[in-house]
Amino acid sequence: MKIPKLLLLAAAVSAIPSLSFASCGAAFCTVNSNWTSESAMVDATSSFDLRYEFIKQDQPRSGTDNIAVGQIPHHHDEVSTYNRNLVATYSHSFASGWGVAVIAPLVDRDHTHIHNHRGGQIVEQWNFSELGDMRVIGRYQLPMLGDPINASTAGFTFGLKLPTGRTDVANGDGDVAERSLQPGTGTTDLIAGAYYHQKLPLSNASWFAQVQYQHALNEHDGFKPGAQFGADLGYRYGVSDNLGALVQLNAVVKHRDSGTNAEPADSGSRSVFISPGLSYAVASNLQLYGFYQHPVYQDVNGVQLTAKRAFVLGLSGRF
Repeated sequence: MKIPKLLLLAAAVSAIPSLSFASCGAAFCTVNSNWTSESAMVDATSSFDLRYEFIKQDQPRSGTDNIAVGQIPHHHDEVSTYNRNLVATYSHSFASGWGVAVIAPLVDRDHTHIHNHRGGQIVEQWNFSELGDMRVIGRYQLPMLGDPINASTAGFTFGLKLPTGRTDVANGDGDVAERSLQPGTGTTDLIAGAYYHQKLPLSNASWFAQVQYQHALNEHDGFKPGAQFGADLGYRYGVSDNLGALVQLNAVVKHRDSGTNAEPADSGSRSVFISPGLSYAVASNLQLYGFYQHPVYQDVNGVQLTAKRAFVLGLSGRF
């Protein structure tokens, strides 16, 4: 019996690392690229996803207000951080409903801040391209429910973020970057989540919801990242056989970092983003997608860098 096209291709890639923010501007985009096309993923099969993110964080913020650089004096006045992330994911689904995904981010980051020292202002910069913290995520997907017209599926995710990224990157002057700027946290984090997807009676339309929680299990060299909770709600409409129109709401709550090398006063935030996008199937098992993300609400602790917008381009497929 042929399985109808009810599930989304990237449901197998169910833990893209999209929930990372820090006071100095280090970030991954919160767009959820798991749900961009319609293809069954209930058979034993493998899939991949490769996405590029661009996030320019050059707007200092305090609470819900935009401020100027140095308007609220700090030891370091943050100026800007350019995040260019390349995130690769390999996933395999088993016929039993179980699956596993491995996610590896390459972080290309440029950061500038002003060091206020004895009445003087010293511009300091860091530019690096490094492997970030990898993730290994397991999942269990429940059997499809309902009739083929509006069938639904649900699943659970669980896994670990591993301390594969460096925590001691320095600039040309030998100054080690702030811990929240580093490509890795040095900690092992527990990740748990759940998702739900439903085909709507309207032809070629579907919606999904996903939640994810991440919590560091240890401290590394005086630093422990704050716990994070993310929730995504999305809708897809098939404009044609190959083209899909997408829109998401992405919400993230991040608690304060802790430890002697952390900046708890300037970490932690509450954000909501709207993310419209498009997906295009270039073949039955290969698709391109893109998203534009815009913040609709941002509330940060202390002073932090934020972005006015973010962009995601990706390629996903199965084999």
